[in-house]
Amino acid sequence: MLVEESILGTILKEPFLLQDADLKSEYFKFVEHQNILSAMKTLASKGQPIDIITLLTQSDPISFGGASKLEKIKKMANEPKFESYLDILQERWREDRKLNILEIAKHENWNLTKITTELNNLASNKVNDYNHIKDLMIKVAEAPWQEQKTQPGVNTGLKALQNATSGWQNGELIVIAARPSMGKTDIMLHLAKNAGWSNCIPIIFSLEMNAESLSKRLIASVGPYNRGKLKNPYKELSDAQKDVWFPTIGRVSETNIEIFDNSGQTIPEMRMKIRKIKSSNPAKQIIVFIDYLTLIKPVNDFNGNMHLATSEISKSLKSLAKEFDCPVISLAQLSRSVEKRMDKRPILSDLRESGSIEEDADVVMFLYRDAYYSKNEQDNTLELIIAKQRNGGVGTICAQYNKFTGAISDL
Repeated sequence: MLVEESILGTILKEPFLLQDADLKSEYFKFVEHQNILSAMKTLASKGQPIDIITLLTQSDPISFGGASKLEKIKKMANEPKFESYLDILQERWREDRKLNILEIAKHENWNLTKITTELNNLASNKVNDYNHIKDLMIKVAEAPWQEQKTQPGVNTGLKALQNATSGWQNGELIVIAARPSMGKTDIMLHLAKNAGWSNCIPIIFSLEMNAESLSKRLIASVGPYNRGKLKNPYKELSDAQKDVWFPTIGRVSETNIEIFDNSGQTIPEMRMKIRKIKSSNPAKQIIVFIDYLTLIKPVNDFNGNMHLATSEISKSLKSLAKEFDCPVISLAQLSRSVEKRMDKRPILSDLRESGSIEEDADVVMFLYRDAYYSKNEQDNTLELIIAKQRNGGVGTICAQYNKFTGAISDL
């Protein structure tokens, strides 16, 4: 009862959720709630707003409890937990359906194959995942005689990286891992701002650094300004640097980056926020950044088993990329075992302590700065080591990194 009311109340507060939630009346046990959902869908199909007034005028108010009922469920709205409640509602429906199937099978003496088929159909609510091989073959039948338009991936802002990856591809999970002080946050901001300048909407979930700190880093890298001077720009910046302050602010604003900086966010909470931005910008390409993976709060605690929790998170991130058909780029920390080797360049085995990250990621890229260990102040080289690429080659790309401004560029 409470879960159903909270879901409907959240939709009443944020109507955009109705389109993406794939709710069916049969999921709800109470007839009043089924009627409310049907009325909401009717309004949405007509392009009308969904609110208490339109619902009351759409159909007989008595069918869903009248104005008092709508006021009640609106107070039950809980946007951060909407995804979790949706999972509870669908899982409860599946359980009820399973019991119903077994009861019917018992009375009608179904064979094992039919029972198994019906139960397997409950495993997923997706209805648009069917593809027949003949249909797929028809699509590519003329490919050798027709010039194909390739869909460019999201711009990386580095020519060598763009050539190696063809840009970040929709539906892919990209993991960028490194030891501390290698420039993980700076590479994330570099990728985000270049995606934004290429007419995308970058969404950053910063679980460690607050939004103000990220904005200062963006200003420093675009300016460019020494980050240390931005602690007190009034005193530290020269007149010449102040002259380009407003153009720099304007250029950073053009990235259209959306930042969420609460710590300990869960995947369902992230999904909710992505859906809201996507719904407001349906024609725009989005790209998601997460800083960083092991700071995501798992939905299940697995009795403190971090290996299992991280595995769940990495699989959820891959699902997120497929669900929104966008690239998801997550930063990750590497284990200390890297420091014990003579050659401290990371390798894929350094990710093994992090569950199934290596298996779930489409691209795994490591960052390495030899200058961090050699203390060579003249060496500004940043190595981007592509250790895994499901749809491409592997290898090392070198870029130029300014550790004072955070700017990254082609050599």
